Amino acid sequence: MKVLVVGSGGREHALCWAISKSPLCDKIYCLPGNAGISSYAECVNIKVNDIEGIISFAEKESIDFAVIGPEEPLVLGISDELKKKNIKTFGPSASAAKLEGSKAFMKDIVYRNNIPTASYGCFSDIDKAKQYIHKHGAPIVVKTSGLAAGKGVFICNSVNEAINAVDKIMDEKIFGLSGQEIIIEEFLEGEEVSFFALVNGKKILPLASAQDHKAVGDGDTGPNTGGMGAYSPAPIMNSSLEKKIIDEIILPTTNALIDQDSPYQGVLFAGLMITKEGPKLLEYNIRFGDPECQVLMRRLKSDLLSALIATCDNQLDNITLKWCDEKAIVVIMASDGYPGDYKKGSIIENTFIAEKKDEIEIFHSGTLFKNDDLIASGGRVLGVTATGKTVTEAHKNVYEAINLIKWPEGFYRKDIGWRAIKLEK
Repeated sequence: MKVLVVGSGGREHALCWAISKSPLCDKIYCLPGNAGISSYAECVNIKVNDIEGIISFAEKESIDFAVIGPEEPLVLGISDELKKKNIKTFGPSASAAKLEGSKAFMKDIVYRNNIPTASYGCFSDIDKAKQYIHKHGAPIVVKTSGLAAGKGVFICNSVNEAINAVDKIMDEKIFGLSGQEIIIEEFLEGEEVSFFALVNGKKILPLASAQDHKAVGDGDTGPNTGGMGAYSPAPIMNSSLEKKIIDEIILPTTNALIDQDSPYQGVLFAGLMITKEGPKLLEYNIRFGDPECQVLMRRLKSDLLSALIATCDNQLDNITLKWCDEKAIVVIMASDGYPGDYKKGSIIENTFIAEKKDEIEIFHSGTLFKNDDLIASGGRVLGVTATGKTVTEAHKNVYEAINLIKWPEGFYRKDIGWRAIKLEK
């Protein structure tokens, strides 16, 4: 089977790594891929938003199965276009992808179906947005309605901070058209958890849980990023909480999409806050999380490709996924300056030395090879991933590996997994 993976991040590296183990897989192409992905797939320099280019390539190479990694091509309708060419594709239609493409659309579904979430207002008028902030006070959360690569969320501890966030998004347009419409919502207290499920219409197969670290700095400080690290499983998740999430959040959403003639097919990722009142939905993502995908793939014992195909074929009832008992943790190494301005082109050394131990796997995000040197070409660059019998052991393993990597122009958080480690002590 010829498999096409679309994307160039750590998520896509982890997907290619897992898919390459499947006996069903004969060949993997990745568009555009990165230096790490090239070990498992043939990388072709076609951008993820070049829908025509991707379709043309898929037809030319007689692709049997396509896996769409990032949100942008899904929102642009790549799944619909590939399916028109009779290419089986894992990922939701453009109409269902609006769950992530428009937070206003998502909030409307949530509101109409009594799904527990933060109270909110939706605004395209800057003055009305500011009036709402003054009325409700702080702490308060300001979000772009459109896609912003995980950076469009501002958790504001004062009214002035929230007003400044509105100005940055709507007046200075730091996220372009994604900030034409914004969501302002109640600040929820509790513990965040990432919930993933394979979905086809009303059929839902939960995956292992994970917990992400979005803030750039130790102690969960600084601006939000696309994710600075993650671990799996999340200690807060149990079978009763999982059932509550499915019954009160996931199923009402998938049923609402069916009612709108937009049945969901793919992986559905719910960002949740576990509050004193129970789980509440923060946001939906229409793809695997990055970096959560890296720890999920490290723990998955089953054939990923078979599971993805079963999702497309509406055969989820016939799939049982097995997960290893070991814990997994990933720490993101990023370019200095991220999530703001950063320089590209620095050389990274000793990754092969760091990866020698069986419990270590390094998933690349922003890398390329130049004259046999590994070069940093993005903001988030490497996802150093480790397993261990406990999160504490995995934490020790991952930071020992990081200490072997020579990259003065990079940085990383030193406290990934702190919540789970605290519980283990």
